[in-house]
Amino acid sequence: MKFLILNLLVMFSQATIAFGQKNNLADRYIDSYKQYLGASCPLEKDAIKHFVYFARDRQNMRDHSFLRVGRFEGAQIMYAWRELEPEKDTYDFTIVREDYEYLKAHGKKLFIQFQDATFLPQYKAIPAYLLAAEYDGGTVTQLDDNGKVEGWVAKRWNPEVQKRFALLMSALGQEFDGKIEGINLQETAIGVTAKVDASFTPEKYVQGLKANMLSLKKAFPQSTTMQYANFMPDEWLPYDDKGYLRALYAYGEQIGVGLGGPDLMYTRKGNLNHTVAMMHESDYKVPLGIAIQDGNYVGTTGSNEVVAKRKNLVPVLHAFAKDFMKVDYMFWVAQEPYFSEDVVPCFAPGEGKK
Repeated sequence: MKFLILNLLVMFSQATIAFGQKNNLADRYIDSYKQYLGASCPLEKDAIKHFVYFARDRQNMRDHSFLRVGRFEGAQIMYAWRELEPEKDTYDFTIVREDYEYLKAHGKKLFIQFQDATFLPQYKAIPAYLLAAEYDGGTVTQLDDNGKVEGWVAKRWNPEVQKRFALLMSALGQEFDGKIEGINLQETAIGVTAKVDASFTPEKYVQGLKANMLSLKKAFPQSTTMQYANFMPDEWLPYDDKGYLRALYAYGEQIGVGLGGPDLMYTRKGNLNHTVAMMHESDYKVPLGIAIQDGNYVGTTGSNEVVAKRKNLVPVLHAFAKDFMKVDYMFWVAQEPYFSEDVVPCFAPGEGKK
């Protein structure tokens, strides 16, 4: 009996150690931001290219304060697939051209974010022709953690959809490659499983993303190209690592497509073990980028709540991205009042809201 008890104690001890090691692995970067808490404004000059993100609110960049701040290279604007190709093989780049010319006139550059996914149940980003059976419906619903529809995403894993994407990128590149600063594809995180769409598998999704990355690079050999790669379906790092996210980062480095991600969240484990870890743990020749999006200025994500009494997180966000993630691009969302009250004073003292 004593021998049995002793064995059980040893097994329990080993299991406890293993559990602790796994927990330590997930927590390995949880305190990394603390070394940057001493960062302050104004921000030191750096080699990062800073852009202001306006999402689909392209009109808001007109006469915006960022135009007067020299350290901001330009604006990042989101354009939906359906806007750029309203009908099959009919391309309309009017709004892109307008924004490019406006920014150029103000000494700024355009960075395109291509939209093929939405987080609004009532809005699909793809053209109507892609909804046909020829493209297996072209798009599929995204579900949140509670199984509710939260938006739509193009079937990036469908070869016929990939062909249409490649043709659009080719046309877009013919006019804007070398003129715009860059173009990025939306995040890899999607709420899709085989239960939602029978044609979907994680492996097909990886291959589909790679195909789109290659098409993007071929269409834009001069301008910066970037894939936002944050989370992948059926994988959760660091424990359930099936190599999906790592494969995208390796492939981007291989073909010359930069890697980025939305939401600079330096205290959230999920972000730390995915986008942050991918960038921190390797050295890249391709450019890396990180977006500060709605809510990030107060340490959350997707929040429109106005926090009046707050600490300015911009210095820590900047220092963490610069030194820990080693990024080449930062995309600062124009969310108010944070942009005027926190961001601008750090980049251009005296220009912010008094």
